[in-house]
Amino acid sequence: MKNLIASFGGFFVIALALLGLNCFKIVDAGHVGVIKRLGAVKPEALPEGFHLKVPFMDTIEEMDLRLTKAQADAASSSRDLQTVQTKVTVQFSLNGGVAPTTFQKIGTRNSVAHILIYPAIQESVKAVTAQYSAEQLITKREEVKQRIQQAIVKFIETTLRQKEAAGAISIANVAITDFDFSDQFNKAIELKVRAEQEALQAKNEKLRRVTQAEAAAEEKKLSASANAFQITVQSEARAEAIRLEAEALKNNPELIKLRSIERWNGELPKFNGGGVVPFLELDKFK
Repeated sequence: MKNLIASFGGFFVIALALLGLNCFKIVDAGHVGVIKRLGAVKPEALPEGFHLKVPFMDTIEEMDLRLTKAQADAASSSRDLQTVQTKVTVQFSLNGGVAPTTFQKIGTRNSVAHILIYPAIQESVKAVTAQYSAEQLITKREEVKQRIQQAIVKFIETTLRQKEAAGAISIANVAITDFDFSDQFNKAIELKVRAEQEALQAKNEKLRRVTQAEAAAEEKKLSASANAFQITVQSEARAEAIRLEAEALKNNPELIKLRSIERWNGELPKFNGGGVVPFLELDKFK
């Protein structure tokens, strides 16, 4: 009898312990609690903290509301039929007020990522990249990113409305972390860039040579102009001196004789044949 009473007492203590443990739930920070009463989801979400519940009838599922990311690789084709591998990262979070509906219609946060975010990335990337050439996907990266983000948000909102769970998640950011193209395309881009660099180098070299030639020609032109100016100045000075001397000679006959004497080398003129040597009046020259 004592053993039976002891066994019953132990069972009673265990039952009380189990009952006590099933009477409350602590919701962690950054989470909300979704109440399932006998399998049916209650519309009210429990905030973080301590909560009482109906033992053995209520089950509380925690939904993580913190910011997280979903990353997916999407294979698509550009407008010029180049194969593009795009890696997209979507940062999102669940909305606490709609958490019970989200849990009921879609599932937990991991279910939201796999069922909703990943398909949105795949479909949006294919739809947007098909509108750009492979080169434009590189040069217009920011524009492509914005359009992919808009397409992802639209895809998610449409799906949530169809599931009667509008506003279940919030998109914080969409990042295109990488664009990968085929080896043939990468090689073609490399050759094109090299050709453009060589053409630019040749253009700069041509411009340098033309500039040098123009500078040399201008220098020669300036030098020729300087020489011509110098010759002109000297000629004008010489002409003016000749004019002044001619004026002086014209008005002074004695000066003409003086110039003749200055230019005489001291030798008498020589004559061939007979005859008398003419007498020169030296006093006049003096």
